[in-house]
Amino acid sequence: MLSRLAEERATGVLTRDRGVLYLVEGQVVHAESPATPGLDILLTSRGALGSDGWWEAVSEAGAERRVGRFLVDSGQLAEGALELCHLGALYDAAFFTLGASSGPARFRYGVAHWIGPVRPVTVDAVERETLRRRALLHRIWPDPDTDTAELVRTARAVDAALPPRQRTVLDQVDGERTVSDISRVLGRPGFHTLVDVRRLAAAGIVTTRARTVECRAPETTAPPVSPLSPVSTATAQAAQAAQASADPDVALLRRLRDALEAL
Repeated sequence: MLSRLAEERATGVLTRDRGVLYLVEGQVVHAESPATPGLDILLTSRGALGSDGWWEAVSEAGAERRVGRFLVDSGQLAEGALELCHLGALYDAAFFTLGASSGPARFRYGVAHWIGPVRPVTVDAVERETLRRRALLHRIWPDPDTDTAELVRTARAVDAALPPRQRTVLDQVDGERTVSDISRVLGRPGFHTLVDVRRLAAAGIVTTRARTVECRAPETTAPPVSPLSPVSTATAQAAQAAQASADPDVALLRRLRDALEAL
């Protein structure tokens, strides 16, 4: 559908379950998603723009759909800074908007966003970047459960060499917040937080609250058994994961990682 809209040089808004894309003459000019902070939060939380300045621009130029232009012309934001931040927010929101969805996509012709023109991006560029990001996440850690679920810390000790950005994200993991919640608290693009959380999951430091509950087996008195060698233990855990999980690839990776790190 998006490719067809690009071919016909359509102007309007494409709506999906997790966000919207605004098009002007077949190019993407803006994107928004509840899964990631908007341009206003990204600008004001980093100190590039004061909150009063943002709302002044919306009030003065929102009806004319030229908020971006007002920020530059009034001297509150350099044009290059606006373009850079806007592009980052656009690609970030487009990534979530174009993710897997069970609902229909709808397009309303003629609808424009009040931010106004900043820097249009081709549909091909948006699709390429979305696919690149999906591949990156899969390479880091193939289990997508941590992307949307409530996150908890595991009992694994945190290495002192943990990068500051990941440590900042880890500090926000409280058993209730999701990746989107953490992104809003930190004023950070949602995809960047996804990357950090998947790296923390791959390191065994973070998991989902639902998985933690599932792993709490009832206490039973087990009969005595002969001790296994470390290698045998790792093999046994991998075999058990393959039988118990509907997604054996992910379970095998997790169990093998835990067992081998314990050697």
